Amino acid sequence: MKKKKPYAQKLSTNDLNNGATSGSSSQSLVGYAEFFSSLKQQIQEAQLRAAASVNAQVIEMYYNIGKAIVQRQEDAGWGDSILERLSKDLTSSFPEMKGFSQRNLYRMRSFYLAYRDSSGIFATAVAKIPWGHNSIILDKAKDPQERSWYVAKTAEYGWSRSILELQIEQDLYNRQGSAITNFSRTLPSPQSDLANQLLKDPYNFDFLSLDAEAHERDIEKSLVDHIQHFLIELGVGFAFVGRQYHLDIGEQDFFLDLLFYHLRLRCYVVIELKSKEFKPEYAGKLNFYLSAVDDILRHPDDKPSIGLLLCKSKNKLIAEYALRGIDKPIGISEIRLTESLPESMKGSLPTIEELELKLNEIPKTSRSDD
Repeated sequence: MKKKKPYAQKLSTNDLNNGATSGSSSQSLVGYAEFFSSLKQQIQEAQLRAAASVNAQVIEMYYNIGKAIVQRQEDAGWGDSILERLSKDLTSSFPEMKGFSQRNLYRMRSFYLAYRDSSGIFATAVAKIPWGHNSIILDKAKDPQERSWYVAKTAEYGWSRSILELQIEQDLYNRQGSAITNFSRTLPSPQSDLANQLLKDPYNFDFLSLDAEAHERDIEKSLVDHIQHFLIELGVGFAFVGRQYHLDIGEQDFFLDLLFYHLRLRCYVVIELKSKEFKPEYAGKLNFYLSAVDDILRHPDDKPSIGLLLCKSKNKLIAEYALRGIDKPIGISEIRLTESLPESMKGSLPTIEELELKLNEIPKTSRSDD
């Protein structure tokens, strides 16, 4: 019995780049990997455009359904009870489609009422984010400007539903860009504008389960232990570099509380934590750290490093005076910790000692407290 000829062995990427051929074919495949990668990228981009187009069509359909409901209610005096009947009839007529629940029809109505005075909304970010995200914003953000801001940020950063909900619940709209800074004087435009927009006041560290009397070392260690939550609170673009980052300056040891690199600003961000009210000398020391980071760590292509002082509280006038003579870009914000905990909860929360045990995996460097 004659054996079947085996299939030709699959070519690896290296084979293709080296011009290997299959079987007896003499045709060269040099550059095939790049060709395939280009086609793959085109297909993926087309899929994204198709998905965006479908989403925009769904948003427009929901808007028009909401518009029809509102107009009929206004013209015929129908009440909200019509939504229950309409939900049943639409679900029966389009069993393959989801989204016709009574609750969702009410949201469509609210969606139309929220945007009917907006011109060309389907050319804006509203049509670029999924219906579920639009629903969260409708339910939780009632002010039109605040609602538009969350829509734009969701489209810009690609927030998931859970992250969007968290940002609204923690009032990011009113906290963003509220820190006291000297950026307009110490940073070139547009970096100064972007840096100002990225900083908040206050920073919400409720997830630490520490009370308002916690010391800065406790806060620092717990932030590293909860680094994912910390990065979410800091915002998009922060990359964690290290805790208690060592700098050798003039044959002396200095340690930065927390060091980050910001991918959009293209610069290092030094964060110093203070469990007390802001004092002018805090700004002077952070100015010193920033000078050292710019000399020791900063790459020629990096932008000037930025400092962020997180304090328990601050006097606005004192903070502004302190920054007036500083030549490095520094922002000052407050920390919001849990003010008090019910007695029933305190026993179930980890102690500082327990948190320290978890942090044993992180390289430690001792230093004297400020």
